[in-house]
Amino acid sequence: MKIETIKVGYLKTNCYLIIKNQKCIIVDPGDEFEKIKNKIDTLKLNPIKVLITHHHFDHVGALDDIMKSYKIDMIDFNNYKNDNEIIEIEDFKFKMIYTPGHKSDLITYYFFEENKMFCGDFIFKNDIGRFDLDTGNKEEMLESIKKIKNYPKNTIIYPGHGDITDLNYEINNNIYFK
Repeated sequence: MKIETIKVGYLKTNCYLIIKNQKCIIVDPGDEFEKIKNKIDTLKLNPIKVLITHHHFDHVGALDDIMKSYKIDMIDFNNYKNDNEIIEIEDFKFKMIYTPGHKSDLITYYFFEENKMFCGDFIFKNDIGRFDLDTGNKEEMLESIKKIKNYPKNTIIYPGHGDITDLNYEINNNIYFK
């Protein structure tokens, strides 16, 4: 599995392309549809699905254009059943982990075979997402952090903004994980 990062919009949201066998899943197409499309076209990829971590404007700005252009649909909180359900989409397998706190609809996507998580604005390197916005909740955020600490420590975390990190680093360095 290969990951391409495209920084989009004025908030520099990380839009990710998760790639296997020239197929890709798009995570959080926040803005700049043409920039995302150019990357997909340059790499000659075939998009098959969109994953939305949460519905804040900076994570879904180009969603409609992506879905219309590639004739694909999305997965988001509305598709969540439980943290243990395995979702298989062609060559891709992952679990949806409910991680509210930043927003009540926040889902972390865990590609367990590769130990990679796409967590939107839940976890950042050395930080976490704000919980003072609409449907944010500090207690839920703390419970989500507690839950995520149980995953393999070598899990790579792909946040909605900023640098990639890993769970072990966050457990040992992020004040909110103490």
